[in-house]
Amino acid sequence: MSRLLAPAKLTWYLEVTDTRSDGWHELRSEMVTLSLADELEIDESGDYVMMSGDTSGVEPGPRNLVSRALALVNRQAGVSLTKHIPTGGGLGGGSADAAAILRWAGGVSFEQALSLGSDVPFCQVGGRALVEGLGEQITPLEFVERPVTLALFDFGVSTPAVYRAFDDLVKSGDVRHTRNHLTHAAQLVEPRVATAMSWLGAEFGQEVILAGSGATLFIEGHLRQDSDLWEVESPVGRVRLRQVQTTPAGV
Repeated sequence: MSRLLAPAKLTWYLEVTDTRSDGWHELRSEMVTLSLADELEIDESGDYVMMSGDTSGVEPGPRNLVSRALALVNRQAGVSLTKHIPTGGGLGGGSADAAAILRWAGGVSFEQALSLGSDVPFCQVGGRALVEGLGEQITPLEFVERPVTLALFDFGVSTPAVYRAFDDLVKSGDVRHTRNHLTHAAQLVEPRVATAMSWLGAEFGQEVILAGSGATLFIEGHLRQDSDLWEVESPVGRVRLRQVQTTPAGV
């Protein structure tokens, strides 16, 4: 049995630099991995994918990213996956799981990893990096340990819908170049994101940043000394606040 960790990824900042004629978006982003991680147990004599934990929204069957990663490296194995990274939260949970399989199998090129998703090339490397293009251009950066507080919600945001909204904003000339260029689009697709950002900012008096395409939000630093995980009620329902750290490559 092999036991693997699949760390969540966080977009420290995200810029949309171009929209290509084929509809794909080119990005420039600083990405980091976090101490929040899924867990995988690999049985090399098996042939299955079993999931437990926070599996809401996870696609079962051969289209699951773990199954697709196994197919990409032409390997067969039994995989028991325990989910801790929320689905649809912008933290790259599925990509992290696929990347863990790729690392276990010896790794693939960034271009091959990209066939599984734009976050998979970075997740295969981890640590801290400048990520450009469609996600396949990775420039490692010196690791910096940073405390982060994540705000996790009981709803997600559709990434394709956010990019469609972003394109509409570009056409209308209403792009707002915040630290995450997708922020306004995500707020239009899911108004609860805007409500949550305003509420968290007023509650804690700090800048609130969108993670990826959402719905997860984050604040730099830790907010409490006595607990790393707690829940509060907000205008958009239950919010789970989780304090984590950035992690170096190979963790």
